[in-house]
Amino acid sequence: MTRTSHAAETASPLLAVVLLLCSQPVLLGQTRVYWPQFRGPEARGVASGRNLPDRWSVDENIAWKTDVPGRGWSSPIVWGQQVFLTTAVNSGELEQPIKGLYFGGNRPEPPDVQLEYKAICLDLDSGKTRWEQTVQLGRPDSPIHLKNSYASETPVTDGERVYAYFGNLGLYCLDLEGSLVWSKRFEPRATRNGWGTAASPVLHGDRLYILNDNDEQSYLMCLDKRTGEQVWRVDRDKASNWSTPLVWQNDRRTEIVTAGTGKVRSYDLDGNLLWWFTGMSSITIATPYADNGLLYVSSGYVNDKLRPLYAIRAGASGDISLEPGQTSNRFVAWCQPTAAPYNPTTLLYDGRVYVLYDRSMFACFRALTGEPVFERERIPQGRHFTVSPWAYDGKVFCLDEDGVTFVFRSGDEFELLHTNKLAEDDMCMATPAIVGDRLLLRTSARVYCIRQDAP
Repeated sequence: MTRTSHAAETASPLLAVVLLLCSQPVLLGQTRVYWPQFRGPEARGVASGRNLPDRWSVDENIAWKTDVPGRGWSSPIVWGQQVFLTTAVNSGELEQPIKGLYFGGNRPEPPDVQLEYKAICLDLDSGKTRWEQTVQLGRPDSPIHLKNSYASETPVTDGERVYAYFGNLGLYCLDLEGSLVWSKRFEPRATRNGWGTAASPVLHGDRLYILNDNDEQSYLMCLDKRTGEQVWRVDRDKASNWSTPLVWQNDRRTEIVTAGTGKVRSYDLDGNLLWWFTGMSSITIATPYADNGLLYVSSGYVNDKLRPLYAIRAGASGDISLEPGQTSNRFVAWCQPTAAPYNPTTLLYDGRVYVLYDRSMFACFRALTGEPVFERERIPQGRHFTVSPWAYDGKVFCLDEDGVTFVFRSGDEFELLHTNKLAEDDMCMATPAIVGDRLLLRTSARVYCIRQDAP
């Protein structure tokens, strides 16, 4: 054995350890400082940091606030001291969104503006901009709903790179210093009524998954995260949806769950269909998530009679659809046929599934059985809700489009503790990030870092 070969052999285990450590979530003290994707770890919207804030206002418990140019409804994500988000900055007049608007926001043609599509990195401690990277410049090829944006998809990170996805435009891979590593353009596809796109990418291992459900050629695509090369692609039914997929790691296998119009499908990591079921509303926005061996899926388009919330057991194969009149079977643990919200994703916390309805109602169900705890209580003085609820420290937080957060006690009673209000000019459509002892809220104008006892 030569000296060179011996050195290589002894170095490779050490190198493997170093790479493993570099790929792990960042620790500051004993607190994990990462929120790598939409709704955080496992897409749950739940945090467990110490001393997290439950009260704030424009000038109370605000560690910093940073104005963000342009418009974007992507959520912030965090790795270590870096906060990442996306935006689309217009160089012409862009019609402003209207709070609470559902119908009447269709726009048949793209706006006549020049857009600068950007990824932005802020410093977690100060809120100062570390870098901005323009990944594309040009006029939009497709329209969006008045309340949507051209940067609604939340980026995702593995702690080495950031993957910024702009639906009908493309996917851009950047390193943590903001340099472009690779990019992949996508052909624009027509969406229902020209509403635009919103489903965020997800990462698992060395693969990146993109779900694009549209009215022309829907697909689930798997890419190599290192190069952007396509690994496989599965065509789907032509119907627009805005639900982010879930990589579900259960005790049987790892699978990719996708919710869509009329049907939920799950695929293995090679794109083979594992199981499916029918019985969804005609539009699906909410993200699936899992807990305690059950998968939770909801679909609640406001104009449909069927707005189901399901809990699914692991290990299914083939068609597991419910028969007419059924609310459970071998793999469907339970179903509440009219319980689902439209825009927000439901929240599982402390053994209960909380449901926040767009039009200011709140409900709660037992997570394991679907039994109602309380149903459709009116949120006092609440208006319109798009942001998904989140939870920590025995409390559930619901942020409306006007920037008012309603803080509820987690439990069997409908108990509103207090409300927290931001600035009048803030419109809220982005689900927050929660890291360490900080809450990061993105509004139409800025990002707030909220921290207990902040000066």
